[in-house]
Amino acid sequence: MNLTDQFLDSLEALASKPIPQSVIKRAKHAMLDYLCVTIAGAESHRNKLEAYCEFATPESGDYTVIGCNRKATLKEAVFLNGLNGHALDYDDGTNAGIIHLGTPLFSVLLPLAQKHGCSFQKLMHAVIIGYETSFTMALSIQPMHKAMGYHATGTCGTLGIAIAVSYLLDFTPQQRKEAFATACVSASGMLNVLDDGSELKPYNAGKASVLGITAVQMAMAGFHGHPDPLGNERGFLKMMTGNSDIQLKQPLHEGTYAIEKAYTKPYAACRYLHPAIEAVVFMRNNYSLSAEDIKSIDIRTYFWAVNKHDHCEVPTTASAKMSIPYSVAVAIVYGRAGLREYSEENIINPIILDTAKKVSVYDDAELTDIFPEITSAIVKIITCDGRELVHRVDHPKGEPENPLTEEEFRDRFDELVLFGGKSSDEAEKIFEFVQNGCSDWNRLFALLD
Repeated sequence: MNLTDQFLDSLEALASKPIPQSVIKRAKHAMLDYLCVTIAGAESHRNKLEAYCEFATPESGDYTVIGCNRKATLKEAVFLNGLNGHALDYDDGTNAGIIHLGTPLFSVLLPLAQKHGCSFQKLMHAVIIGYETSFTMALSIQPMHKAMGYHATGTCGTLGIAIAVSYLLDFTPQQRKEAFATACVSASGMLNVLDDGSELKPYNAGKASVLGITAVQMAMAGFHGHPDPLGNERGFLKMMTGNSDIQLKQPLHEGTYAIEKAYTKPYAACRYLHPAIEAVVFMRNNYSLSAEDIKSIDIRTYFWAVNKHDHCEVPTTASAKMSIPYSVAVAIVYGRAGLREYSEENIINPIILDTAKKVSVYDDAELTDIFPEITSAIVKIITCDGRELVHRVDHPKGEPENPLTEEEFRDRFDELVLFGGKSSDEAEKIFEFVQNGCSDWNRLFALLD
């Protein structure tokens, strides 16, 4: 039995087990997270979406482009929903896999559930196995994968989609393998989309969504893939790491489902920035600090949080979401780092930019050694009156070790949905639909239109 067959068999063994209700509850939260960030994401770059549609003139169809009052063909809707779901960099993910999990999966699974009349329970099962696939693959190849310049959301996300759809639509084991093999061939995504003001990071999520569903369609058409796309000298693992000796991890890593390991973001920025943001928010509130009080801010954190995230110049909102100095500055000025703190107006705000210049960021070997199990930042603020204030955050809000409360999660959901132009009544109905496990997909998509 080759490496790919072993991996698919391990997923099948997991898929055949009853899923605990606590895990299903977590999957509902993941779906709500996806819906609210996608609705808000569509609003956040509406001008670009309108320009895209004007140039591309996408054909109308039966599938909802969430938050856009537009219906399109299946692949167009899948792409745009994947793009919008990651537009704000507010969607869920894991530190260990260095991957955003939910956006590519839900962008494909929801319209297919509508098309094929799948039950809500069937959807949740497919989501959970899809998360497991994407995360396990990412965990196996990180951080070498990232070091080589790959974005796991685009690469491993594509693989998760192929497996998730295969369970949603009851593929045979051979069809599942062919879909997975095709996904291995098509998986791609580069990380330089984070750098120098680039706004293409969401493109990796949208592209993964399209490639994932295309892999499934190729398999159903009868195209055969390599019998072991993961293994051998030209397989996925070697190609994505440059290493022939990668040990493929097993699903249910350390005894918990991947979806239980996912974070929910309280701040609208790269997750690597959150420990520093949270420390500064705490210090601002507890010491009544303002921007005028600050002489300097020193931040020590793990290497991956410093690398490509220590810039003060933020030419675009996308760049601001990747900048520790900018994010710490808005945390000082506003006491938060939500949607509006990363606006076009704020990235040229002289008070924020001057505060950002007072921030120095350093990688700390001890904090790097404990990553990703612990994601830490130590912040030292020197005030103009000579005080030295220090605070450390190890598990920022939203991690499984420090989850959002139900009230915090609901407030975040409502804020994002309302930002996207929906009413409070619509937000309530969307939330209840998911919490109640309803399978009337036409009703849901009417609310999301």
